[in-house]
Amino acid sequence: MRPMTWGALFVLSLIWSTVATSKELSPREIYEQASPAVVMVMGCAEGGRKGSGGTGSIIQSDGLVLTNAHVVLEEQTGKPFARLSVFLKPARVTGESKSDLSRMVRAKVVAYSQPLDLALLRLDGVTEALPVVDVSVSGRARIGDRVVAIGHPEQGGLWTLTTGVISAEVDNFNSVKGKQVFQTETGLNRGNSGGPLLDGEGRMIGVNTAIARVASDGLPIMSISFSLKSSVATQWLREQGVGVRAGQGTPLPTGHMQPATDQPLTQSVQSQAKPAQPPQSDLSLKPSMKSDVAQPVPSRPYNLDQLISDRVKAEADLEDMIKDMRGKMDRR
Repeated sequence: MRPMTWGALFVLSLIWSTVATSKELSPREIYEQASPAVVMVMGCAEGGRKGSGGTGSIIQSDGLVLTNAHVVLEEQTGKPFARLSVFLKPARVTGESKSDLSRMVRAKVVAYSQPLDLALLRLDGVTEALPVVDVSVSGRARIGDRVVAIGHPEQGGLWTLTTGVISAEVDNFNSVKGKQVFQTETGLNRGNSGGPLLDGEGRMIGVNTAIARVASDGLPIMSISFSLKSSVATQWLREQGVGVRAGQGTPLPTGHMQPATDQPLTQSVQSQAKPAQPPQSDLSLKPSMKSDVAQPVPSRPYNLDQLISDRVKAEADLEDMIKDMRGKMDRR
């Protein structure tokens, strides 16, 4: 038998390295790896009478967060909410919103696209490196691949993990040219908006964006959810001059950050009539409408209406305290 050459050994080592690095993780390992970089996003208008909630992913350690545009934009005006709060994951999620949502930071929108339903936020006052979600190119993902999602589904828990597979791929979603999405039966509900869809290696391959729950004839639909492919998101981020940690930590080139505006897409939005299809709804949480008839209040780990009300009150109290302190200083 001929001895193995150094060249053959080198090739074998490369093959072994590829196999070792592509080992699929368990859902628990994926959660432990990615969840610290997943945040809750809450926006509210002046006066706190309107708001929205969803999920986001930290994509740069200095505090850049990727989420859905509909999470941070007022529905009527199409402009960013006056107040944006982002909640970082605690060391342990207990189901008590007071402790689970204690790590709050303010944020502002630096760029967004309504057609692609993407928004980029910058966290204020970041003084230390934050955990980051690795982003995959999504081109390797195939129908049948196992995926997981992390988010804050309504009636569910904060930083909830759900599992499933990629069910289908859809090009030009909702007649938006270049808007490529995965369909998945992974459990997604309102509150998952903007959160990551992760592959078996714990890397983000999609941004969860919409669900279909009722057909045109009113028949309930189950397990039909959509996630914008990460390849579309990374291309949009490049257009904003933003790099993300891709694959094995290789940074993409970065550049000048563009201001918060609805950036024109490199690919136009088709104006033709949309084909008949089941209606889809976004995954954002919105405060419920108050009824004149008393309704039973379901038990849930968090209440968006109350969160928005408490946040507005806390900020108003802080502003009053600052004014009072300034008044005392002026009288001295």
